[in-house]
Amino acid sequence: MQHSPRFLHIVDDARKRVRETTVNEVKARLDRGDKFLLVDVREESEFAKDHLPGAVHLGKGVIERDVEARVPDLNAPMILYCGGGYRSALAADNLQKMGYTNVLSMDGGIREWREKAYPLTKG
Repeated sequence: MQHSPRFLHIVDDARKRVRETTVNEVKARLDRGDKFLLVDVREESEFAKDHLPGAVHLGKGVIERDVEARVPDLNAPMILYCGGGYRSALAADNLQKMGYTNVLSMDGGIREWREKAYPLTKG
């Protein structure tokens, strides 16, 4: 996908402030049974098509509005992902601005997850 220069600029700016993790690390953490909230920030239609096992949906358009009800603990470990790691970086940046201290963005997103043929859940 070809992204606009202004969009890439705000993503690069957000990435200066957020911590990122890799697809392989997220898979390893899931395999170990690590406790964290896996959040899919894509659109609802994208989530319905397929998503990472155990993921919850809090779309980028509503995550700031709805996250406090779902995750009241500001120190709760969360890993956010999207299609390629751009929207999740923007969402992670905003959650940090809201006071969340343990948020990671999965670089590579579900596209890289699919490329590695890792398991997905449908529906």
